[in-house]
Amino acid sequence: MRKTIFALLAVMTALSLWANHPWLTRVFEYRPAPGQFVNTLPVARVGEPVDSVLSRCRVSLCGRIDTITQSIHGQLVTTIDTVWAGGMVTLGGYGGYVVVGFDHPVVNMHTWDFDIVGNAFVSEQSSQGGSSEPGIVMVGVDMDGDGVPSDGDKWYELAGSEYNHPKTQHDYEITYYRPDENKPPTPSTVDPDVIDTTYIYWTSNDVNPDSVNGYMSRNRYHMQPYWPLWQQGEETLTFSGAKLRCNAVDLGNNNGNSYYVQYFFDWGYADNLPSNPYHLPDVEGFNPGFKIDWAVDEQGRHVNLTHIDFIKIYNAVNLYCGWIGETSTEVAGAVDFHPDAVMPATLTGDVNGDGEVTVSDVNAVIGMILDGSSLPSADVNGDGEVNISDINALIALILQ
Repeated sequence: MRKTIFALLAVMTALSLWANHPWLTRVFEYRPAPGQFVNTLPVARVGEPVDSVLSRCRVSLCGRIDTITQSIHGQLVTTIDTVWAGGMVTLGGYGGYVVVGFDHPVVNMHTWDFDIVGNAFVSEQSSQGGSSEPGIVMVGVDMDGDGVPSDGDKWYELAGSEYNHPKTQHDYEITYYRPDENKPPTPSTVDPDVIDTTYIYWTSNDVNPDSVNGYMSRNRYHMQPYWPLWQQGEETLTFSGAKLRCNAVDLGNNNGNSYYVQYFFDWGYADNLPSNPYHLPDVEGFNPGFKIDWAVDEQGRHVNLTHIDFIKIYNAVNLYCGWIGETSTEVAGAVDFHPDAVMPATLTGDVNGDGEVTVSDVNAVIGMILDGSSLPSADVNGDGEVNISDINALIALILQ
């Protein structure tokens, strides 16, 4: 008993000295689009509240603190370490998303700042592709300081390699329509694994006339409902964002059957390249992580962020790959490469980040007011808004 008490005291002492957790600790929102892994990653039940689903997401995505006891030179030594959860959640078809966070702000170190773990892998047929189900990454700043994503917060896209590609659609929107689970299926005439080619109808504003509507098919490997069970009361689900170009090619050489290879984009997307969550050096072909310096505003302009508070990942492609099913981004966690980094001191009024408070900062705020954009640093008076009062505050700082 005494040994147990001492062990517990040792653990509690170690925990009290624990710094920031490198793995995710919070899941704020989970809203998948329909998909073949929905209701299984994580498991969901009809009629249960969304909080129950969120709780399972946390178990799958958030790291945990484990005690490890081992014998060292004949003595039992207990150490404490953070452990990657190793679970996974699906985002379903295009637009499905999850919003997560750490127990601390992720500081912009102007290098590889964090990574998002997925299940991408390299194909035996091509080193340039395999399973690549890219998700766009958004980063959020907690403008009102309430610790949760809310209407007053600012979000920025991490502009990956496809951001300026001519086939990237930045104002894409899709609506899925809840299926009748009892309707007669429409089996594929060419692929016996696809048992219903008219399962879930969708419409979109795609610029390609041949892609403005269609169906998400159902395959025989996943027979559960693809519509989120906790959203059975919703007749439609609508998602919007940027849509990336098709990255899948059917090589058709799998014993005469379809064999899809999803080719990797160069950088900047979740579940696009194989993950390297422990940031091991010289791991060729793996995703090295994400940089906060990639952040852009709604107009595509680079923004200087000292840190981020929230991360949103959403499926950025609308693809169906035969018996493989829809391309669905999967997320298996995230890690901050510098969890104990110290937030740099900021100079009040230095809106453009050049280290000085000058007329150029006034011009920057005026430009933001005119085009409706903003940066955290532009809220000079700290009232949560960017308006003429911030210009007055800047002028006062310059004149003092």
